[in-house]
Parts: sequence; structure tokens; C-alpha cells
Amino acid sequence: MLRPTLLAALLGLASTAIAKDDPSNELIRAVRAGLEGDRSGACLAVALIDGDRVQRAYECADRATARPIGPDSAFEIGSVTKPMTAALLAMHIAEGRASLDDPLAKHLSPGTRVPLFGSEPIRLRHLVTHTSGLPPLPPGMAPADPMDPYAGLTPAALVDALGRTPLDRAPGTRFEYSNFAMMLLSHVVSQLGGADVGTQLRTRMFEPLGMHGAHAGDAPAGVTPATGHLSTGQPTRAWTFHRELAGVGGVRATLDDMVRYVQANLDRGDTPLQRALVLAQAPVVTPATPSNIGMNWLLQRWKPGGTLVAHEGGTGGFSSLVAFVPGTRRGVVILSDTSVNALGGLGALGMHLLDSSNPAPKPRRAAKAPADLLKALAGRYQLAGGLGMRLWSKDGVLWGQADGQPAFEFGYDDAGDFYPRAFDALLSPQAATGGRRTFHWIQGGGAMLARRVDETPASSTPPKPVATGPLEDYVGTYPLAPAFALKVTLREGRLHVQGTGQPAIPVEPIARDVFAAEVVAAELHFERDAGGTVVAVTLRQAGQALRGERTQ
Repeated sequence: MLRPTLLAALLGLASTAIAKDDPSNELIRAVRAGLEGDRSGACLAVALIDGDRVQRAYECADRATARPIGPDSAFEIGSVTKPMTAALLAMHIAEGRASLDDPLAKHLSPGTRVPLFGSEPIRLRHLVTHTSGLPPLPPGMAPADPMDPYAGLTPAALVDALGRTPLDRAPGTRFEYSNFAMMLLSHVVSQLGGADVGTQLRTRMFEPLGMHGAHAGDAPAGVTPATGHLSTGQPTRAWTFHRELAGVGGVRATLDDMVRYVQANLDRGDTPLQRALVLAQAPVVTPATPSNIGMNWLLQRWKPGGTLVAHEGGTGGFSSLVAFVPGTRRGVVILSDTSVNALGGLGALGMHLLDSSNPAPKPRRAAKAPADLLKALAGRYQLAGGLGMRLWSKDGVLWGQADGQPAFEFGYDDAGDFYPRAFDALLSPQAATGGRRTFHWIQGGGAMLARRVDETPASSTPPKPVATGPLEDYVGTYPLAPAFALKVTLREGRLHVQGTGQPAIPVEPIARDVFAAEVVAAELHFERDAGGTVVAVTLRQAGQALRGERTQ
């Protein structure tokens, strides 16, 4: 609950390409500061757009063994494909083929079973705002190859799964991110345009904007597909999609392709494509999303004014971010050849590059796990869905084993999280009152809070009182992200914390300057300056860390 939900080609504009080995450049310094030495080994292609000026940087966590990426490297952009698909829908709406209020059933084959909630249908506006009531993935989806999970999914199988999916709430009443819904939208857009989404993107967006390396399918000549990697640094295979369903996440693009895409979104020209891009940025109203979702764009208030328009993406081996502020002509693109979504994604770096007053991220470096943490985590747990897992330590290293699966070894990083060395996941320890420990298990884009099913080591003895400063020390406001801050107050002898737009909840001390919000499984780590004054806080929740300096 405390998580913030985190022209054509313009070829005539002047563009400044920054050399990779220019250490004096501010963009390169900022990227290196947030990346160098990171345990993921990721390489990033980054562009900062400021009006007619574009700065570029190609940087790797380990420059000594940097992987070959450059202007001709095409990255999987994952879910950043979704706003592109939405722009195609906006064009079809402008051309009279569809309306956001159309029931989904109107654009499927006659006789197709489409679930209702009472008499309420799923409408196109529900698909583009992730409020359809459909689950994240089609029920029964069991990929033959987990490393390429969408490869075997066909439109026929997708529509068949739709007919077997009941709704447990009215469409439009709750936000739940759904790739299932977006694959259905991709199928609908393919039908509306009489060609698959990849073909429509090429003819109606990529070619007009000069995005010569962008593609959904075979790579154009002169473009080199980048190799994707797990967050452990291991190479992994590319993802593939049926051409009608590729609008969910099937586009690859170079950095310059994405720069042109952002420039077109920042422009306010009067071509059909530009009008569609602008329409896709406008809020799409449902009871659950009155103003914070466009057509597959996430919208936030931006300081000192205006709206931040953004979307992150991720596949098995890549991560991406596109963000911009219409009216300022400022935007940022970050493409990673490594999946870092379980490590918090690219949002913090992107927000810092757009506005340096936002906290700069730090690289995650390998570290030695504290012995008391290893001891506190040892035990048996149950994850959502009933999967059991046992943790134990050996020679200062954490080991784990899920029921019926081989044991595996964890590494540990200086952000305080454990990571399996053999596959892509994250175990983020979560403190609670009374000396207890549990954890969030983050894998495949989801975060599950583990429930301990044995006695904790600390439960046999009464917890010791926590030594902490006067509670008044922590009272104040701590901005963590654009339009999101934590307000800490003191009520009846207890600290309470309140996120922007959320209710206040109590927190309890678990260590000096550390408090737990058990109801939302989060921790607050306060910082003091040399004089002992509390000056900042870091919110740790589900493997992510957001830091904010105290403003009052």
C-alpha cells in the first residue's frame, strides 16, 4: 500500500551524441554512479532528451568486461510496446472503427464467449487501463518453454481462455496489471487494422517516425539483436510472440528509435499519428483510474507542474523505461540488456536523470550476509499458492529449497537482499516486531510475502526493548518520488506513517532508527546527520528501496 505506483522523424533537429569514453559528461557520470559495480553486470543504453538536444550514453556495470552494445543494438522493450499498441487503437478510434466504450465482444468473432459481471461487459477502456477484471495471465497457461513463455500462445488459445475466465468484480472498479487483457487488445487492434500489430506498427509508426531499427519480428538489415541476461548475469534467450499478440511486449528497438518515439510524443503537430500519440496520453476515466492512467501510460503529477507520462518494460533478459513531461520537452529512455525488474527496475535512475533533485540510485554490490540475519531467516515458510520453502545457512551462506525441487545457494548484496545464484529471483528479508523475520519472494514480475510455518528463533525468549531516539525526532514529510511522499506523525505515543493518498498506519521500532509497518510488510530506515538530526528515510518494501530527504 505504501508503494508509489513508481513530425514525423524529427530528423531535422540537432542531436548531440555523447562519446562513450567522455568521463566529463554529466549524463555518463550519473549513469556510471548508479551502475558501476552493480552485481547484475547490466549494460545500459541511455538517452536524455531536452528540447532539441539529445545526450546519449552506453555504459556497463563492469567496464573492464563490457558487453558490445551501441547505436545498432536492438533491445527487447517489453511492456513499453503497450503504449505503441494503444496509439494504434487511438488511430482506429479517430478513423471511426472503434470507441473506448465498445464492449470487447464487439471486436471478437461472433459467438465468442466473453465473461460478464452481472450485466457489465468488459470494454476497450478497461483493457487499456488494466481494470478489466481479467487476471495477469490466461488461466491454464503452461508454457512449453519457461524461458520463452509466450512463444506457443495463439489468438485462438487466448480467446478460448477468455471464455473460461470468470469475473469476480465489475470491470473498471480495480486496477490489476494484466498481460492477458493487453494480448486481447493486441488481437483486437490486429482485427481493426486488417494486419497484425507488428505490420501496423511498422507502416503507421516506425516508418513515419524514422524508427528504422524498430521491429516486431525479423530484424531489419544493419540492426544487431542485443543478448539478454538474467539479473545473475547469465545470458538468456529472446522472447517470441505470435504476430497478432506482439502488442503486449514484442517490439525490439535501438536507442535512437526510442529517442524518435519520445520526441514524437513530446511534439504537438497535426498529423494523424501525432494526434493519436497525444490522445493516448490523456487520462482514461474508470472508477479505479480517475486521472492516473492514460491509454497504457502511467500518469503522475510532476514538479514544479505538469504531468509525468511513463511506462517500464521487462522480458526475461531485458528491462526498459520511457518517461517524459509534455510541455517541457524533456524525456528519458533507458534500455538494459539485463532483467532488473526484480531489483527495483529503472525508474529511480530515470527520475533522477529527468530531475537531479530526485534521489540518485546506488548500484547493488555483492556483500557478506550478517550472521544474525542468516540465523533469523532459517526455518520453513509457505508462499502464496501453498508452495513450501525451507531456508538454512551453511558456512555463512544462505541456502534454500522449495518442496520437490533441488537445493540452491543464495548470494547477498549491500541493499540487504538475497538472490539465487542459479536463476532470476529475489528474497527480500522483512523485519517484524518481536525479533521475527520473514521475506518477500520476488520472481516473474510478482512479489509474494512468505508466511513462516515454524517457530522463529526469537519466539522462545521475550523480545528485548528497542533502543531508539525520541519519537518526535522522526516527525516530518519525506518526498520519495514525484507526487508521492511519506508523512510521519506522532499520535498517542506511537509513530504513524501516511503515503500520499493513503490512510495513516502505525509503525513499531525494531532497531535503532528502524521501524516496521507490519500491515503492509514494509520497513522505514531513518538517517541522521553528524549532529544527530533525522534528515532522511528509506522505505524498503518487496525488494525495492525508495529514499527521501526530510523537507519539514
